[in-house]
Amino acid sequence: MLALTLEEFMVELNEGSIKNVGPTNKSATVKLFDVDSASAREFGDKRVKLVFEDDEDNEIQVSLFPEEVRSLADDIDELEEESAVFE
Repeated sequence: MLALTLEEFMVELNEGSIKNVGPTNKSATVKLFDVDSASAREFGDKRVKLVFEDDEDNEIQVSLFPEEVRSLADDIDELEEESAVFE
């Protein structure tokens, strides 16, 4: 299941083109539940792309620098030591 929340979002659809309407203060939150597959691969010269997909073909891609990936891996290691989630 993909949940998408858009804040302050308004666009204009004119002859098949989408155009921003109003100020550029838009933001979005995306949540993907029941992930069926997750992978990591190189992205450009200096980044790692994480790809998450569910069984309905919803997909989220996240691009991180290596230090952010290491920090995330450390967080997961810490969670594994402290939480019953991994038992």
